[in-house]
Amino acid sequence: MITPTSLLYPDAFLSPLAIDEAVQRALDEDLGRAGDITSLATIPEATRAQAILVARQSGVIAGLPLALATLQKLSPDIELRAHVRDAARVARGQHVLTISGPARAILTAERTALNFVGRLSGIATLTADYVARTEGTKMRICCTRKTTPGLRALEKYAVRCGGGFNHRFGLDDAILIKDNHIAVAGGIRPVLERARAHAGHLVKIEIEVDTLAQLREVLDSGMADAVLLDNMDLAMLREAVRINEGRLKLEASGGVTLDSIAAIAATGVDYASAGALTHSAPNFDCALDIEA
Repeated sequence: MITPTSLLYPDAFLSPLAIDEAVQRALDEDLGRAGDITSLATIPEATRAQAILVARQSGVIAGLPLALATLQKLSPDIELRAHVRDAARVARGQHVLTISGPARAILTAERTALNFVGRLSGIATLTADYVARTEGTKMRICCTRKTTPGLRALEKYAVRCGGGFNHRFGLDDAILIKDNHIAVAGGIRPVLERARAHAGHLVKIEIEVDTLAQLREVLDSGMADAVLLDNMDLAMLREAVRINEGRLKLEASGGVTLDSIAAIAATGVDYASAGALTHSAPNFDCALDIEA
């Protein structure tokens, strides 16, 4: 029997608990108090059906474990044949899943399953486009915390399916000192001193700068692990790489787009973070077609 975890991209983690929680929340939202009254009214209980989940565009698939979990929550009698798994590149018109079982369950699950696959495949496909434009460089393209509330784990998993990497998942897994922290704390050295005194030995400290003078101050302090270069143009990024001399990891942020990513990668920075991967990814076009 195919399980949701068997469809996961093997090089990225997505907790089964996160899958179950997201699916249950989505079904609760859609089914409300009375369930799918259309299917209940029009489809006899014993009716069975077969359906194909088909890609209507080319791209990178993600979200299949959530589609399967949605179907299985509605009926234990769902049978599924997976033609690909998450992170696979598919062509327009390609069959992704073949689903058979109780017709009511398939029809009720349709929109929720497609919403998950469309959203996550859109993120994976956009991420893959960014990654393709950095080929041949050392730079990694990363997502941010600009995610849909409640769906962060899923969306960050989709970034991994597209070949990208994850920045911090939340406020609790790394220290990232932004410009407002610096302003409130009284400057770069005071804020770094406080962060270093507080941080455990496994916690990394990254600090945001927007001038080369601030970068030099961070380097002189010796208290950061990485520097976020905020909204710097290409010439400033190249100079930052030269000044840094490989001492700290450098991350470009702000103005990171599909049009600019190749040039940013060529400056020699280690990472570029783009909120667009999750907040602006277009929906991937897919459909569930009932076979006659």
